[in-house]
Amino acid sequence: MPYASPAPTRERAPLLLRSELQHRLDTLARAHRVPGAQLVLDTGSETVVLHTGVADVRTGAPFTDDTAVPVGSLTKPYTAALVMLLADDGDLDLDEPAAEYLPELRQLPEVTIRHLLGHTGGLPTGPDSDAAARTTATRYLSAVCTEKDALFPPGTDFSYSNAGYVAAGRLVETVTGMPWQEAVRALLLEPFGTGPVFVDTVAPGRPVAAGHALNAATGLARAVRQNLAPLEAPAGALLASAADLAALGAALAGRAKTLPPDVAEEMRRPQSGARPGALAHGWGAGVALYRQDARLWWGHDGNAMGTSCHLRADPDSGVVVAFTGNAGAATALWRELAAELEESAGVRVPAAIEPVGAGGPVPLAEPVTLAACAGDYRNGSIRYRVESTGDGPATLSVDGDLPLPLRCYAGLSYDLIAPDTGRPEPGGRFHRDPATGRIDRVQVSGRTARRAASD
Repeated sequence: MPYASPAPTRERAPLLLRSELQHRLDTLARAHRVPGAQLVLDTGSETVVLHTGVADVRTGAPFTDDTAVPVGSLTKPYTAALVMLLADDGDLDLDEPAAEYLPELRQLPEVTIRHLLGHTGGLPTGPDSDAAARTTATRYLSAVCTEKDALFPPGTDFSYSNAGYVAAGRLVETVTGMPWQEAVRALLLEPFGTGPVFVDTVAPGRPVAAGHALNAATGLARAVRQNLAPLEAPAGALLASAADLAALGAALAGRAKTLPPDVAEEMRRPQSGARPGALAHGWGAGVALYRQDARLWWGHDGNAMGTSCHLRADPDSGVVVAFTGNAGAATALWRELAAELEESAGVRVPAAIEPVGAGGPVPLAEPVTLAACAGDYRNGSIRYRVESTGDGPATLSVDGDLPLPLRCYAGLSYDLIAPDTGRPEPGGRFHRDPATGRIDRVQVSGRTARRAASD
């Protein structure tokens, strides 16, 4: 298949490239105390598949190329692809109100199916998994998809929402008459050659990895249990290997018959109003947009309990990079490994969004005081509090957790300052009400919260 520009990979003997990447994967996994990881680099003409370490510290079972890892939110692109295939078959229209299919969304008649897939519907994120486990999908959606909890008019902004993907999964079930797991298995996973495994699968039929947390006292990794309510499956229940994710990435790049190229192109089309801040540079119908130099990459990140997984695909060159790691610290491993791909393979992969202040201080572009940002903000049941004492930096806390210092920049964007290193981390931005000029919303790591009425 011809591409708009040649693959940016550097010419290097395949065995040498494989050996160099394997050495770096082994070394970085040890350095970051990640029990095991996988990496796939697919240039469109050559594929390097690597793994390292163990899948589960309790058993010592080794990682293999086929080991399936809980990929968390990387389940969402699969759910989105299901919806897009149904739209391609004429079973639904992406720009129809979702409430036409799901009566539980009737309080939000302007939210379309496209809004659900691109997180632009103004839906709150939804309750945590423990609370969600005590209810049904219909009751869950009826409780959170309400006019009073709407964060902004549909299509005008971005707020990452698990509830939106619970709704997308219910939409798949309504249209196909199949449970979400059966639909994703039959229509996507098996055609991709992916052995279906979900968080609640009793007999997986392929090797699986556990997530791990680091014991701060001993410095050792311990296996952790996945905690996901059954109704949240369309938002985060899938287990997959890096090779499985790379197959999805190739499809997003228009290189797989399983996902027709025009469907992949529609998934990649940037949505109006989608400004995800700390998560990505933009969003399509189920996938995130990452800008690197003059290139636009597409993909998604996923974190389950004790795992960190990442997918990037460049449709112009056909290059796909996929990574899985079975520890929370694998996020740092991924970022360091991705940075080294330029030296070893000539591939500049956008691993993460840079903090606004990464290049040095950025002055405020408009008159604003931190006191004007202070107050309580809410996204469903989640409470964000911004405080400003006047003597020190403003701080932001989530549900009463440790307040983190923040630093405001141009356009009311801000970084969070990591307390252990003092370095800036991507935070988000504040919003003004266009009618009053008052700051009425804050976006925190992709989730938008509305100022509480008492403020």
